[in-house]
Amino acid sequence: MTKTERFAILLVPKFTHIAFSCAIEPLRIANWVSGEPLYEFVLASRDGDRETCSNGTVSLVDHSFRDIPKCDRVFALSGVHVHKHVDPDLLSALRRERAKGAKIGALCSAAFILAKAGMLDGMRAAIHWDFHDGFLEDFPDVNLVSSVFVADEPIITASGGTATADLMLHLIGETHGAELATAVADQMVYNAVREGTAEQRVPLQSRHGMRNPHLVRAIQIMTDSIERPRSPSVIAEEIGISTRQLEQIFGRYLNCSPKKYLMDLRLQRARNLLVQTDQSVTEIALACGFESPGHFARVYRGKFGITPTAQQSKIS
Repeated sequence: MTKTERFAILLVPKFTHIAFSCAIEPLRIANWVSGEPLYEFVLASRDGDRETCSNGTVSLVDHSFRDIPKCDRVFALSGVHVHKHVDPDLLSALRRERAKGAKIGALCSAAFILAKAGMLDGMRAAIHWDFHDGFLEDFPDVNLVSSVFVADEPIITASGGTATADLMLHLIGETHGAELATAVADQMVYNAVREGTAEQRVPLQSRHGMRNPHLVRAIQIMTDSIERPRSPSVIAEEIGISTRQLEQIFGRYLNCSPKKYLMDLRLQRARNLLVQTDQSVTEIALACGFESPGHFARVYRGKFGITPTAQQSKIS
């Protein structure tokens, strides 16, 4: 008989349901396709009773974070506002299970939790792309990558959504062979299985159907220098074209000016930091290149209809 591998999924408040389903369904299907109990999984929450995901669905669980049974793999699974849900019992459980020999992993935004516990320093890690800005600010010692998952480090991380299914299919194939992993993917009607090195997001060129190297370079410069924004004229000079040419390129491909695109980029970065980190409004204003918190607040409200302070207070 093949040894049954036990997975524990530690559910954090507001966890994402799609990542949850993509974590447990491949395991169930692998058992069904193979006709053997290759996998079992248990669910845990802080209170040991239930946990609510981001879409409001409630999941009953088997254990609390304090009484997790012996497992081969333990995954933390979280979702929105993860920095508000880093629980001491959860951190203790992850450290305890790691000491007992379980292989630890993180799904969706839960790499934030493992980084908070100091488990990811010096490692490559994946997290959902929407959390990249805050993660980079908080954990400079972690090598954050844009891959869908990282499975060749001591701590496994997946970026959430269907990337969780990619990771599980990878683990199934690694243990029981590619034929079973393919059969499971077929049962899921999942014919776009990705390797861990696949990028999470469609490249800018493909997203906008463009191949203009000047536009791609200009946006890269804007993205890399948000803390000290460069003017369109400086960007144009750096890539070797005139300011007028740069404006024409942005108008043709993105239907906006370089100045507006840059401001939207800065404000979106600011919004990410407001909802993903505990940084102050002043710190975020400076990180996004605004001269003062007052100026930042006025521009932010004009864009999103809410002040930065009110945006932070909405997080629960």
